[in-house]
Amino acid sequence: MRIAFLVAPEGVEQVELTDPWKNVEHAGHTPRLVSTTAGRIQAFNHLDSADTFQVDQTVDETSADEYDALLLPGGVANPDALRMDDDAVRLVKTFCESGKLVAAICHAPWTLIEADVVRDRTLTSWPSLQTDLRNAGAHWVDEEVVVDDDGPFPLVTSRKPDDLKAFCETVVNQLGG
Repeated sequence: MRIAFLVAPEGVEQVELTDPWKNVEHAGHTPRLVSTTAGRIQAFNHLDSADTFQVDQTVDETSADEYDALLLPGGVANPDALRMDDDAVRLVKTFCESGKLVAAICHAPWTLIEADVVRDRTLTSWPSLQTDLRNAGAHWVDEEVVVDDDGPFPLVTSRKPDDLKAFCETVVNQLGG
């Protein structure tokens, strides 16, 4: 299976990108880094610059049809930038409309809110997003990982880096590996 990891050019929380990436890859799937610009993205360890990573495809040259699932890592700046990019929001919405697995951790549900795909869904996130999610029509819960299969696409969400073990295991399980 091919998994799109969608990130902004800077601001992704590195561990929320690298841990799921390694787990997906270890399970035999093919992760691909998708961003709004070509080149390298700048990851962060909270507020400090971390490593850079090579982009495989840009959102304007990517289609949900090319992938089996979408993974949205967090970080504060990353989803804030993505939700301001029409092509990124459109790609997220297309993934959701296609019925494919979507997984998001930490602040990443901001992009799901912008794509208007959280209404009547149960999910978790970094606690500061709970009001935004409720205002968008979601049911927010404070749990390590949440799987919501009651909508048009399977949705896996987690709160923070401390939840990565459960998040990664759940994503891999949902992918069938």
